[in-house]
Amino acid sequence: MSTIKSMSDEQLALSYIEGNNRAFDELLSRNQDRVFTYIMCIVKNEDLANDLFQETFLKVITKLQNRQYSDTGKLYCWITRIAHNVIIDYYRHQKNDKVVDGPKENDLSNIRSAAVLGDNRETELLNNQTMKDLVALMNMLPEQQRTVVYMRYFQNLSFKEIAEETQVSINTSLGRMRYALINMRKLSREYDINLGLE
Repeated sequence: MSTIKSMSDEQLALSYIEGNNRAFDELLSRNQDRVFTYIMCIVKNEDLANDLFQETFLKVITKLQNRQYSDTGKLYCWITRIAHNVIIDYYRHQKNDKVVDGPKENDLSNIRSAAVLGDNRETELLNNQTMKDLVALMNMLPEQQRTVVYMRYFQNLSFKEIAEETQVSINTSLGRMRYALINMRKLSREYDINLGLE
């Protein structure tokens, strides 16, 4: 077990591909909290986050078993991309659903219920929509820019931490963020989305 503990994530993934199930157990143990936090940060619903988390790791297992992972030194980013795509797929399937659920009886004269929800509900809906828009815009960015935006805005990492995690210089991390923000501003203007990216 000590050899498993001393292996890098990438070594664990390759070991699992070769049939070592304990390697995957360790890989899951190391990454599950960060991946779940990422999903939860976007969907803001624990039950949904749990479902998407399970779907993410089922896809990770399938891709590893199909040898669709090559050792790039950035396994966590690879898993996060899978989670990101699972979330995007979920929202695409939901696009025909209503954004705001009314009362079951759809009684528009029930003003008091709306008053009880007040600004908090409006703020929550606005935040949820902004998060969906942000995720959609992030999905359009090149991979390296998407990764730095995720680490900065969703993990609250410093640029030094981002540089260490992605194995590049701080200047490269800053440059990627700069281009990501330029591209996201351009995309947000094109799609008339206000994200407050300053």
